[in-house]
Amino acid sequence: MTTGNDLLAPPAPTTPTSETDSLRQQLLQAQRLSSVGELASSVAHEFNNVIATIINYAKIGLKGQTPAAQAQAFEKILRGGQRAAAVVNSMLGFARNNAAGRENTDIVHLVEEVLLLTEKDLSKHRVQMDKRWHCRPWAVVVPGQIEQILVNLVINARQAMTNGGRLRVEVSENQAGDTVEIKIADTGTGIAPEHLRQIFEPFFTTKSPDEYGRGGSGLGLSVCRQIIEQHHGRIRVESVLGKGSTFTVKLPKRLPDDV
Repeated sequence: MTTGNDLLAPPAPTTPTSETDSLRQQLLQAQRLSSVGELASSVAHEFNNVIATIINYAKIGLKGQTPAAQAQAFEKILRGGQRAAAVVNSMLGFARNNAAGRENTDIVHLVEEVLLLTEKDLSKHRVQMDKRWHCRPWAVVVPGQIEQILVNLVINARQAMTNGGRLRVEVSENQAGDTVEIKIADTGTGIAPEHLRQIFEPFFTTKSPDEYGRGGSGLGLSVCRQIIEQHHGRIRVESVLGKGSTFTVKLPKRLPDDV
């Protein structure tokens, strides 16, 4: 049976103290850096492959017998350099503490940036990608915070598919509700019905320790929920044990104070 858990962001709490604000920002950054740590090995491996390609084509260019052969080698070097720059800039941009304000954002472009960052990690774990852009909506968001949500959900999905699988990412919009919807669906182990209400609580985790004795911190989804609440959005999860889970993030195109 499919079980759903639809969480509506409650009204914003009263203004917290500056100390509480500071602790909240530290928590957001700690969770962000935790995600960077999950991706670092795969990103480093991809960067090493790109550098090897650049070196090989540089050697071919130096030995090129014709201008055409040299031009082809230089084109490959240029593409490799651009790919390396894109991956590194994406990682550095994500790792920074994004304290910027809200801005009107191309949601598909933002999702594509996240998939660029996580692409090698997914490939390494034999996860196939299925991207479906039903439209190209814009929404007023803090881009770095939404990226943080999506990276966390993608990593969680990959971890749920221990033997590989398929990850489906969809972007659509609800014209009636004036919202943007981002779906991240996996073919992993699924979540037990009794755990669905708990997965958004701080320090709750269903992840088993890995070979190094490390398990989940239980903060990822809690932070995701906090960010979504600040955007006056919703997050919904549907899951079937043994078949997979689907997380849907719903964000208003404009926040109440922007209308």
